[in-house]
Amino acid sequence: MMRTNSWIPEVFNDFFANDLMPKANATAPAINVKESDKAYTVELAAPGMKKEDFYVHINDEGNLTIKMEQKENKKEEDKSTRYLRREFSYTRYEQTLILPDDVDKDKIGARVEHGVLTVELPKIEETRVKVARQINVL
Repeated sequence: MMRTNSWIPEVFNDFFANDLMPKANATAPAINVKESDKAYTVELAAPGMKKEDFYVHINDEGNLTIKMEQKENKKEEDKSTRYLRREFSYTRYEQTLILPDDVDKDKIGARVEHGVLTVELPKIEETRVKVARQINVL
């Protein structure tokens, strides 16, 4: 005999786990942040999303805000019973990242490829001033 810790009897599993009542997904997408000598790279997992679903911008405080929103409305019509079926799907996510001081905010770029949003945050190039001077020989 198998025991479960669930307070809902097994009889209700089929009722709650079906197409009429899909399980809500409350998890945020995974984010990777990488650093190299020249840039920071932010990768956000977003399978099935298109570039039109994203809004990436710098807010008033100079922080990076990433928003994604996907609305889907599928209609299926069964010709033999004249039954119309609708499925609504809605995904929304927003994340604000505080940018380091060495990010060149004018050169930030973003792209979506293979279900991953990649935001490139180039670092400000340090300009080393070459000082030409005469050295006295003693």
